[in-house]
Amino acid sequence: MIINKYLDELNKSQREAVENTDGALLVLAGAGTGKTKVLTSKIAHIISLGKANPSNILAVTFTNKAAREMKHRIGQSLGSMVEGMPWLGTFHSIGAKILRIHPELVGLKSDFTILDTDDQLRLIKQIIKLENIDDKRWAPKLLLSYINTFKNKGLMPTEIEYNQDFQFADRKASDLYALYQNRLSILNSADFGDLLLLSLNLLKNNADILDRYQNIFSYILVDEYQDTNVAQYLWLRLLSQKNYNIACVGDDDQSIYGWRGAEVDNILRFESDYPGAKIIRLEENYRSTQKILGAASGIISYNKDRLGKTLIANIRDDGEDVHIRSVWDAENEARLVTDEIESKQRKGAGLEDIAILVRASFQMREFEDRFIISGIPYRVIGGPRFYERQEIKDAISYIQVVSNPNNDLKLERIINIPKRGIGNSTLQTLNKIARSNNISLFLAAKQIIETDEIRGQTKIKLTNFVNSIELWKNEKSIIHHTDLVKKILDESGYTEMWQNDKSPTASGRLENLKELIGQIDEFDSLDGFLEHVSLVMELESDSATEKVSLMTLHAAKGLEFDNIFLPGWEDGLFPNQRSLDEKGNNGLEEERRLAHVGITRAKRSLWITYALHRRVYGLWQQSIPSRFIDEIPEKYKDFDAEYINTNNYYQQEHQSKYIDFNEGHSNTKDFYQQEVRTSMETAKRKIPAWKRIRKNHEITINADFQEIDIKSKTNFILGQRVFHEKFGYGKIIDINQLKLEIDFEKSGIKTVLESYVKIH
Repeated sequence: MIINKYLDELNKSQREAVENTDGALLVLAGAGTGKTKVLTSKIAHIISLGKANPSNILAVTFTNKAAREMKHRIGQSLGSMVEGMPWLGTFHSIGAKILRIHPELVGLKSDFTILDTDDQLRLIKQIIKLENIDDKRWAPKLLLSYINTFKNKGLMPTEIEYNQDFQFADRKASDLYALYQNRLSILNSADFGDLLLLSLNLLKNNADILDRYQNIFSYILVDEYQDTNVAQYLWLRLLSQKNYNIACVGDDDQSIYGWRGAEVDNILRFESDYPGAKIIRLEENYRSTQKILGAASGIISYNKDRLGKTLIANIRDDGEDVHIRSVWDAENEARLVTDEIESKQRKGAGLEDIAILVRASFQMREFEDRFIISGIPYRVIGGPRFYERQEIKDAISYIQVVSNPNNDLKLERIINIPKRGIGNSTLQTLNKIARSNNISLFLAAKQIIETDEIRGQTKIKLTNFVNSIELWKNEKSIIHHTDLVKKILDESGYTEMWQNDKSPTASGRLENLKELIGQIDEFDSLDGFLEHVSLVMELESDSATEKVSLMTLHAAKGLEFDNIFLPGWEDGLFPNQRSLDEKGNNGLEEERRLAHVGITRAKRSLWITYALHRRVYGLWQQSIPSRFIDEIPEKYKDFDAEYINTNNYYQQEHQSKYIDFNEGHSNTKDFYQQEVRTSMETAKRKIPAWKRIRKNHEITINADFQEIDIKSKTNFILGQRVFHEKFGYGKIIDINQLKLEIDFEKSGIKTVLESYVKIH
């Protein structure tokens, strides 16, 4: 019998959730506990019992992929009956379907078009221009972000109360929002946010329509309920009020998308929204070992705003301890991770079973470079590789044009980025002159600005661009190459362009630019850096079947790997300081949920690393281990600080809370050269973290800030044969401050502190 087949495959809690068909139900499904199986089995069960026809079930999720998987699994249980489920899809696809049936009630026609982000931005620019607003001072993307925020909260223009935070060009953003919505109606168009917002208002303002859909939807099932925004929440509340048969599956401990409108409170207040609702916890995990789950549970237990559950491994083997390692810097971090990946390869692990999850995308660069050097194939999930990112390609194009103004391809890319009034018609004119005279675009530009062929503002803008390129080229031999790149990005307006951009990706792009600056500083010249980039890009084109996965923690949700590496567990980086500053304790709790998500991606092996120092904007900054490391129960930790000896370093004669590695660098406070010296006030706020350092490394730290002379004398010389207790015999190939780079006879190249090495 079909019923017995799918029910027999469920554990006790899963079966209870499936068989509770009537009334409000919240299934708290922890990571790896089989929530999708429960959701699909529940739909199959309702249909098999004859409680509802497939056409009377509303099943919503967040992605088309999840919807397809759900439909496939139901089909495995019910066969062709699944084809009769017209209301299985994403929130937005269901919303669009309802609007197509009743378009006239929201001021549209049935053939309305759905605008993408580019179309939205183009329309907003038109409105800004018509309203005589300076788009250079007031970025169109800022207004777009305001409008998207309003729609996520389910607010029409007339429902928005005055808020100082939502002003645009000294006007209420709601007024411009109203103009935008009116223009959409005239164009017979809706944007992505409208699919839910207009559908919500349709139900709110038309009792007969609401009653119709309440009667259609006998049962409502919702996936990933913790990720719903206010508009989705209100939409579900309206549709479920009559039959009260709503089953939501979610995990408050995995609510990590607050930055895009998700409200964790939606799942936290489920019981108060639906009095008498039943809550069933799925706690049997089929993915990870108990030690990995113990580490995740230890961290998440520090969150106060949660419904609470304890994950228990279905796997009998407790598995490995969570490996926690300290390293000197990001370079050593990448080397450690790479060494461990190679070790796992030698033991038979496949690269497809390995993933590195970072908090911020700029962290990827060190790993990408290391993988290329080591010949380890990799893929970046959720975005392009570091050197393929828009902002990095733009910045490198500027550098290449300054090095060689006759590089037409790169000049075309940056001549009007940021917008400087040099449009396609001007570029076509330049191309025509260049072809006719067999010269480069740059020389054509120099030629045309001496004539009257172009006039007005276009001529002025082109002249300024040409003069800037020549100025920067002349300064190439005068100022430090890192300072030159900062100057180019600042004076070209490129940095300011992203600073004014209010899209969710803008801050990440700025961080990537900072990382690029730090990398450039590692090279002796711009030409050396450009040669490195060319080599990297050529090597990246190679294909391979198996690859290590590299992604952000946010992109990793829903995925799983045998071996997970979590680098950069340092306060300020993770938990992210911006999140703490903007959201306070709520931000900290979301960061902690993100840590929980990262840990629970691991099935067999988990490595957490933190660097004692990171280069930020080309300057060295001392790091503090993440507070999340302390929150992992000791019984699950394998902590080994031997990889890099911190004790000897911190117990020198000149002890300090801050190490100034930046002698010779400018202290100007531009975007890339912000002062990174930790203030006394900051140090006081981070006292608990410093206590952790003392505990983990037995460090004694003075109260005063002092500089350390890291160029202290060494007893070692290049080429010297030495011995290390862990790595054996080797030869010194580089001496860098207190660190020695040694080619060990059996262990390969490692970087260690000299105190761990004996002359042989």
